[in-house]
Amino acid sequence: MGGRKLGLISLVCLVLAMLPSYTVSVAVMSVDLGSEWMKMAIVKPGVPMEIVLNKESRRKTPMAVCLKENERLFGDSALGVSVKNPKTVYRHLQSLLGKKHNNPQVALYQKRFPEHELQKDPVRGTAFFKNSEEMQFLPEELLGMVLNYSRGLAQDFAEQPIKDAVITVPAFFNQAERRAVLQAAQMAGLKVLQLINDNTAVAVNYGVFRRKDIDNTAKNVMFYDMGSGSTTATIVSYQTVKTKDAGTQPQLQIRGVGFDRGLGGFEMDLRLRDHLAKLFNEQKKSKKDVRENHRAMAKLLKEAQRLKTVLSANIDFMAQVEGLMDDIDFKSKVTRAEFEELCADLFERVPGPVQEALTAAEMKMDEIEQVILVGGSTRVPKVQEALLKAVGKEELGKNINADEAAAMGAVYQAAALSKAFKVKPFLVRDAAVFPIQVEFTRETEEEGVKTLKHNKRILFQRMAPYPQRKVITFNRYNDDFSFDINYGDLSFLSQEEISAFGSLNLTTVKLSGVGSSFQKHTDAESKGIKAHFNMDESGVLLLDRVESVFETIVEEKEEESTLTKLGNTISTLFGGGSSEPAPNVTEPVQDEEEVPPEAGKEGKDEDSKEDAQKDEAAKEKQDGSEKSAGEEKSQEKTEETDSKADMKEEKEGEKSANTEGDKNTEKKAKPQKKSKISEDITAELVIHDILNPSEDDVNSSKKKLQDLTDRDLAKQEREKTLNSLEAFIFETQDKMYQDDYQLVVSEEEKEQISRKLSEASEWMDEEGYTATTKQLREKLSQLKSLCKDMFFRVEERRKWPDRLAALESMLNTSTFFLRSAKLIPEDDQIFTEVELNMLEKVINETTTWKNETVAEQEKRSPKERPILLSKDIESKLSLLDREVNYLLNKAKFAKPKSKPKPKNSTSSDKSNKTNDTAEEKVIPPTEESSKSESPEEAQPGEAPPTEESTEHKDSDSQSEKETEETTTGPTEKTQPGDHIEL
Repeated sequence: MGGRKLGLISLVCLVLAMLPSYTVSVAVMSVDLGSEWMKMAIVKPGVPMEIVLNKESRRKTPMAVCLKENERLFGDSALGVSVKNPKTVYRHLQSLLGKKHNNPQVALYQKRFPEHELQKDPVRGTAFFKNSEEMQFLPEELLGMVLNYSRGLAQDFAEQPIKDAVITVPAFFNQAERRAVLQAAQMAGLKVLQLINDNTAVAVNYGVFRRKDIDNTAKNVMFYDMGSGSTTATIVSYQTVKTKDAGTQPQLQIRGVGFDRGLGGFEMDLRLRDHLAKLFNEQKKSKKDVRENHRAMAKLLKEAQRLKTVLSANIDFMAQVEGLMDDIDFKSKVTRAEFEELCADLFERVPGPVQEALTAAEMKMDEIEQVILVGGSTRVPKVQEALLKAVGKEELGKNINADEAAAMGAVYQAAALSKAFKVKPFLVRDAAVFPIQVEFTRETEEEGVKTLKHNKRILFQRMAPYPQRKVITFNRYNDDFSFDINYGDLSFLSQEEISAFGSLNLTTVKLSGVGSSFQKHTDAESKGIKAHFNMDESGVLLLDRVESVFETIVEEKEEESTLTKLGNTISTLFGGGSSEPAPNVTEPVQDEEEVPPEAGKEGKDEDSKEDAQKDEAAKEKQDGSEKSAGEEKSQEKTEETDSKADMKEEKEGEKSANTEGDKNTEKKAKPQKKSKISEDITAELVIHDILNPSEDDVNSSKKKLQDLTDRDLAKQEREKTLNSLEAFIFETQDKMYQDDYQLVVSEEEKEQISRKLSEASEWMDEEGYTATTKQLREKLSQLKSLCKDMFFRVEERRKWPDRLAALESMLNTSTFFLRSAKLIPEDDQIFTEVELNMLEKVINETTTWKNETVAEQEKRSPKERPILLSKDIESKLSLLDREVNYLLNKAKFAKPKSKPKPKNSTSSDKSNKTNDTAEEKVIPPTEESSKSESPEEAQPGEAPPTEESTEHKDSDSQSEKETEETTTGPTEKTQPGDHIEL
């Protein structure tokens, strides 16, 4: 059992090594952003992974922010206000991110929260909250506030600043929604290491704690996550893979994802709320319709959320709300059967995400080893029942923390991405849920008729792994042109999902400078216009750069070519020139002239090859030939016009790329080197889904959020000063009647202080609660100044007994030490006369000062300022301590004095027992005196002395006994240096 515990501890130990150069804060955090709740976790030196507790010591915090005219509240405090004033509380912001005002999700939000006014942004077309002319907030700004609050909680918990975070988002978030989360984090001043899909974070957490169970056989696990706002089913494969850098390591790969954007616990809460409202109206205790009262409906929603939780464990429950409306109480019994009937159509949708995930992964349920529940709403019994029936398993897995798994997985990823921690590698291959393609129009001519042909090329297929870089090559353009980046086939989505998805068109890329690049390099062969794309770790698609690539042939000598080949061979022997593809390599995607629609397999990193060509000349030649040959083979499959040239190049293999037959003959005679030339092409991006806010807008939002934060801090500072002033007044008034204070204060002073305290108390009642922080500080400073002398006298009298006792003890110790030091024989004395006289002087002066000052203090009245001060006593103590410690250290490190060898050595027995400390060597010592004077001398026939026997802690009696037992036979001569003298 102990071994298993140690194994588990070593497994979950996240921090293996801290970088020694780091002296600043290195803690990182994760934020699991849910629809209704958020969970934070941190990693810091000495703390591997830990969930952050909020101010209420809870492990999860409501995703809510309350904005009043002069107040801002978060979490549970904001939810408390939502019952009284729901218009000021904003929550469930996730459904508004990256959405235009006409999106069905915005209309649904307005229906669910009618107390809010959502208006259209005239520039970006998105929705924003308008509470008043002064209070208008974008959903990204509100989310930024929540993120900043989460960082504050994490910093308080970690006790150090934090700026790096990994944030979870739903797997079904599209490009616009992901960018919106990044913009919110930017407004909050938070550095996002990565946006990680919440299902992927759960999978990381599951895999990290089962690292030893993962082997080279793939194990498929399905995570079914039903939260407050949505449901996601994810199929994950766990398997060990070989890596170049870290050897064999575990890896998870997302194989299939299915989701239902509107299926979640919040919809169940709303239906229960409406049912309770119906029951209240049927009781006819009020003529008003409770559904028209926003405050009453907020109370019913809170009760409905409690009711759903209780009905998960009970058959029925009595719902009740005091003072629901017009001081009328509400009370009614609700059964689990009624709840299940209300949500019957929702439970029918439970199997949907499972089937979608299986379809996306091209798997059957038999291939799934286990189905694991995640998310709070999976605790509803009917959900588990419907899911169990859908998956056909005997039982559902409940072996992870349904609420905290995503936050813990995300914080592991945060530590892995941070440079401050070294963690055990765990490879993650996430998958893009939505395919992305490139579309372009090109003019073609058939039988003399020119037509425009619209082409589509898949850039990232559905469930394509990322992060990944890809290159698309346009080789039929020699002038400026444009192409579009759009979502691919979304037929797997329902019509409702597509309408909520938003714009299917992402970006139009307008290229300029293509024509001028061709004019500049007329003598070179064009290798096409290459657009480099990158889907980063956050699942955000970026266009890195566009370049126009040309290739020229440079002649070189045979000898140089041979040396190059030899160098290339040697480098290969020593590990260079490996042809194995790196993990997450670039997958080149060309237009129809280079790659047919069915092509596009992973493994060819065109971008990597182009970079390598710049460094190695021989490898450059080989890679270029292979790439060109491959491209021409693909071209042969799609274009018949160049078939003759392609056939010739295909036969010649890797010898040539785009050359004629006579050039091949020449190449055999003289070696050739290919040189690549690239010209950067200017790309203008026209965004079609959701415009990014301008730099001015972002700075304005940052300033708005910072002003609110400063206001909150100023308010907290004022409240702190106000509380300090109140406490000082009440505590000082009470102290005036305590014996310690009455002893040191005169009647006149007491009357003055009491009067000022009473005046301050009256001022507090009349003006204090509206006074500024500066006024409160001034008032507190005046009162402290008035009472300073009184507090000083009391404090001094309280310190005297301990300080004087310490000084008396120090004087006694120092005096005893001085007396002992003076008794040391002159021959063994290690202290100088000056040192001993200095210590004696300090002792005498301190004793005199103490006696005179104490006597003088006893003559003075307690109401006067004391002349015996604790700081003076501490100064005297410090001086004495310094002098004594100096002499003690000198004694500690002093070396024993060497003694001359005895001249008369007729008797080896006597010379061995001679005491080297004695200076009178003229008269030979008797045997008896030798025994008594050298108790520590080792005798012949004895065992070698141990450490303890050679120290000067040995007792004299034991040494004498050993001497008496020795014989008078011949012994070895003992060196003077062998003695340890005191």
